[in-house]
Amino acid sequence: MSTAHNTEHADTGLQEWERSANAAWVEQALTGGEYVSEVVRLHGGATSEMLRLTVDGPAGQRALVLRSFIEPRFAQQAQSLLKREADVLRMLEDADVPTASLVAVDATGDHSGRPCLLMSVLPGEPRIQDAGADRRMELLANALRRIHDVRLPPGARPQTYEAWIKPEDVPLPKDSSRTELWQRAVDVIREPPPAYQGRFLHRDFHPGNVLFTGPDDDPRISGVVDWVETSWGPADLDVAHCSTALAVLHGVPAGMRFADLYLAAGGRLTEDRTAHLYWRMLAALVYAPNVDRLAVPLAALGRTELTADTLTARLEDYLQAVFERFG
Repeated sequence: MSTAHNTEHADTGLQEWERSANAAWVEQALTGGEYVSEVVRLHGGATSEMLRLTVDGPAGQRALVLRSFIEPRFAQQAQSLLKREADVLRMLEDADVPTASLVAVDATGDHSGRPCLLMSVLPGEPRIQDAGADRRMELLANALRRIHDVRLPPGARPQTYEAWIKPEDVPLPKDSSRTELWQRAVDVIREPPPAYQGRFLHRDFHPGNVLFTGPDDDPRISGVVDWVETSWGPADLDVAHCSTALAVLHGVPAGMRFADLYLAAGGRLTEDRTAHLYWRMLAALVYAPNVDRLAVPLAALGRTELTADTLTARLEDYLQAVFERFG
């Protein structure tokens, strides 16, 4: 689970920025007379470096975000990921989903030194605290339904979803005493993927990639970010991914409730319990290799009580609850 870029940040300095290959490329993307007056490194992104750029010029001040892929594993995929995100941002300009506006993209890194994308800054920040989670979950469900309802122009369908975990690659969490539970979960995804009705998927939709404004007792979604994994596939997969994140963040009942909220918002899921179980397990098992590592970024966002042991226990309890309901 990656987290959105509008989070806690630290100044990175103009001198360091001006020495970077990105600086000249960004300047070319600005309008006449504009210049970068401040550069801030944003924390929270797990796969790329995010910089917030303050831009001054004759028309006033504005803020932009520069996403650059530097982590080797993802840098190899950056060209397709950034092209996909740029295409999606263009596509969603008139959709009923709040997204950033694309300013420029250099997916290959030929002009900027490394693969990067420049976009506008959305207001708000992710909210992952327990307080107010029930109301935010309702808003998340409604937003995800709107994403799945996006109508695509002819020939604009994104690539078919990719499974992010294979049965043979699922590791047993350290010190787990529930070997049979994990084996049962892995056995589910050994089966061929069920038939599905394809939808436009965000593919990495979870609370860390949704921005909120307003007071905690009356929040509003101000933006959905991180569209690099946008895909075509079953709505169940997006719902399952967010459900797992909610179970880890807020407890198993939250993870089990989200699909019901999605249906209440007008979304549609398969009525085949076996098929739905497959998508749930495919999404949940993605967390297995990294669930304990989530403790560090979550602590940086204020959730210090979510230790590695707590996160692992919640994931296992969630797997058990999914089996009890759909197995």
